[in-house]
Amino acid sequence: MSAQAFSWLLLAASVAAEVAGTIALRYADGFTRPVPSLLVTVAYVAAIWLMSLSVRHLEVGLAYAVWAGSGTALTAILGILWFSESMTLFRVGGVALIVVGVVMLNLQAQ
Repeated sequence: MSAQAFSWLLLAASVAAEVAGTIALRYADGFTRPVPSLLVTVAYVAAIWLMSLSVRHLEVGLAYAVWAGSGTALTAILGILWFSESMTLFRVGGVALIVVGVVMLNLQAQ
């Protein structure tokens, strides 16, 4: 596996950690619950560390855009599925635009 391909895997793991940390925020109850609060901290530290490794072989702007966009889209989707957050046409359109943007950035990078 090439260094760049491995960097994309690290970035995907970073996105997963960031999303896990964000979902854990829901359960941390303002950082009053120790276990979810610890999970938030560990997940965010892992997300930043993994991204720092990925940008060794990826452009920083591209990596951050993919990380932020993917994390936002996944968090919005999980909010709809797990927390019964509203699924309006406007929200679905916004998530679709984020996904299209991330795909376009990846196509341009290749």
